[in-house]
Amino acid sequence: MSPAQGFIVAIPARYGSTRLPGKPLRLLGGEPLVAHVARRARAAGAARVVVATDDARIADAAAAAGIEACMTRADHASGSDRLAECAARLGWPDDGVVVNLQGDEPFAPAAGVRAVAEALVEDGADMATLATPIETAGQWFDPNCVKVVCDLRGRALYFSRAPVPWARDALAHDRTSVPEGLRVLRHIGIYAYRA
Repeated sequence: MSPAQGFIVAIPARYGSTRLPGKPLRLLGGEPLVAHVARRARAAGAARVVVATDDARIADAAAAAGIEACMTRADHASGSDRLAECAARLGWPDDGVVVNLQGDEPFAPAAGVRAVAEALVEDGADMATLATPIETAGQWFDPNCVKVVCDLRGRALYFSRAPVPWARDALAHDRTSVPEGLRVLRHIGIYAYRA
């Protein structure tokens, strides 16, 4: 992807998390989590970084860190819905590349953020996301670790919290390791799509 094309990183961040309210404002090394996430986006080479939020406290924290904020409605079902509202409100071009980087991912790899934007441009797909190999049976059997099964071209076929693909014969007697030769991938929740 040429630098002229650029890409936008949009960071959905809401205060009303049920498990940890105010998570985007929690301090990590003296800075709000959302500021760390924005720094990762900038390190990836994003042409623009925008925090999409329904809470003035998060917008204020973003502004204090020099990050653009877009106020949204509070009734969105997902972060992607929140970003769609920002795209419409801020007039992002329909063919613009937008990376959805979750507001609670302060250690997201900058190279991965850029790679997902590049994959979208190079492949011409409607959407791109990242995955990485699973190397331990613990991860494979963990329902909190989302697995992805891809075709031979690397396109996702389906996502599951179950241990997939299932190697019936190899797992009949041993569930302590990932069967040798089995390609098992863990989904990384960073997405890219057209605005």
